[in-house]
Amino acid sequence: MHSTAPILSFKEKVAYGFGDLASVLYWQTFMLYFTYFYTDVFIIPASAAATMFLVSRLFDGINDPIMGMIADRTKTRWGKFRPYLLWLCVPFAVSGVLVFTTPDFGESGKIIWAYSTFILIMMLYTAINIPYTSLLGVISPNSQDRTSVSSVKFIFAFAAGIIVSATLLPLTKTLGGGNDPKGWQLTFVLYGIAAVVFFLIAFKGTRERVIPPASHKPSVKSDIRALFTNKPWLILWATTITFILFVAIRSSVTAHYFKYFIGEQALSLPFAGNHVYSFETLVSVYNTIGQLASLLGVILILPISRIFGKKKTFIAFFMIAIVSTASMYFLTADHLGIIYFFQIIGSLTGGPLAVLLWAMYADTADYDEWKRGQRATGLIFSASTMSQKFGWAIGAYIALTLMAGIGFEPNVDQSPDSLRGIVLLFSLIPAMIGIVSLLIYFVYPLSESKVEQMTAELEIRRKESE
Repeated sequence: MHSTAPILSFKEKVAYGFGDLASVLYWQTFMLYFTYFYTDVFIIPASAAATMFLVSRLFDGINDPIMGMIADRTKTRWGKFRPYLLWLCVPFAVSGVLVFTTPDFGESGKIIWAYSTFILIMMLYTAINIPYTSLLGVISPNSQDRTSVSSVKFIFAFAAGIIVSATLLPLTKTLGGGNDPKGWQLTFVLYGIAAVVFFLIAFKGTRERVIPPASHKPSVKSDIRALFTNKPWLILWATTITFILFVAIRSSVTAHYFKYFIGEQALSLPFAGNHVYSFETLVSVYNTIGQLASLLGVILILPISRIFGKKKTFIAFFMIAIVSTASMYFLTADHLGIIYFFQIIGSLTGGPLAVLLWAMYADTADYDEWKRGQRATGLIFSASTMSQKFGWAIGAYIALTLMAGIGFEPNVDQSPDSLRGIVLLFSLIPAMIGIVSLLIYFVYPLSESKVEQMTAELEIRRKESE
C-alpha cells in the first residue's frame, strides 16, 4: 500500500538545497582544512589543536539535542524550524570571519582565541543547522519524497564541497598576497556573504507540512525516553558516529598527506605541457574531483535505492568505499594517478551514503510516531547531528594526537615514522573503522516494505485526526 501524499515541487526542493549550500561552505572547511589551518597557518601545537577539537566538539554535540528540543517547542507564523534560518544567518557569517582571524597574540592568547571563536561558530552552526536539518522531516509526509529532497540537499552539499575544494586555498593565497592569515580572513568574508543569501533563499522557498499529533504533549523526559527506546534510530546513531569517524580521520590529514608525503610533482599533462605543481594545487584537485564524484554518486543513488532499497544500496556502496580507502596504504607518491582514481571510486560510493542516512533518520521519526503516537522531529535530527560532531571530534582528536605522538612538526621535512603515521591515518585506520560501522548497520530493521506500511497507516491516522 503506497502513500498518496502530494509530491513536492522541484522549486521547493531546490530552495531547501540552498541551506546546505550555505552550511557546507563551513562544514567542508572544518572537514578538510581545520587541522591544517590551526597547525600551519594559525600556528598552535598539534596536541593543543587536538584537545581543542575534542573539548569544543563534544561540548557542541551535547548542545545539539538541546537545540532540537528548543526547535520542537518553537511556535511562529513561519513554523518551528524555518525561522532560525532568518534569525541566525548573519551572526553565523560574522562568527566565521572571527574563527579565521589570526590575532597577534602569544601562544596562550592564540589558544584562548581559538577556543572562544571555535566554540562560538559551532554553537551558532548548531542553532541554525539543527532546525534546517529537522525541516527535512516535516517538509513532506512521504518517505520517497523525503529521500528525493535529501538527494537534492546533498547535491547542493557536494556543490558547496566543490566550491571549497576548488577555491579555498587559491583564494587564501590570492587575497592574502603572501600573508596567509589575511587571506583566510578575507576568504571567509566572501563565503559569509554568500551563506547569508543562501540561507535566506531556503527560508523563503520552503514550507512545513507535517504537524505532530494533537494528542502529543511535549515533555523533555518522554521525548528523551522515546528517543533512546527507538531501536532503528539507535542503530543509525551508532552507524553515523563510526561512519563519520571513517571519513573524519582521513579528511583531517588529507592536506598533510599531500604536503609532506606527495609533495610537489613535476607532471606532463595534455594541453599543459611540463609543469611543477604545488601541493596546494594537487590537494585542491584531489578534493575537487572527490566532490565531483560524490555529486555524481548522489545523482545515481536515488534511482539505485528505489530499485534495491536503501539498506542494500548503503551496504554495497560502503563496502566499495572501504576497499578504496584501504588501497591507499599500498601507494607511493609516484602513483598519483592511481591515488586520484581511488579518490574518484571511494567518493562516488562513500559520498552519497549521507543521503541515505538522513532519509532513514526521517523514517525513524515516522517510526516513533507510528509506534507511540509521538513525534519529536527536532530531537531526532539534532541527536543525529550530535553523532556527526562526536565522530568529527574523536576523528580529529585521534589524527592530531597520533601525529603529535609520532613527532609531527609543521612546515619541516617529516621523519619516516611521522610519514608512515600520516599514511596509516589516510588509509588503513579509517578503513578498519568503516568495517565496524558496516557491521553495526547490518542489524538496521526498517525495510522498504516496513516504511511503506508505516507511511500508509500514518496517513490514515492524520486524516482521521483532522
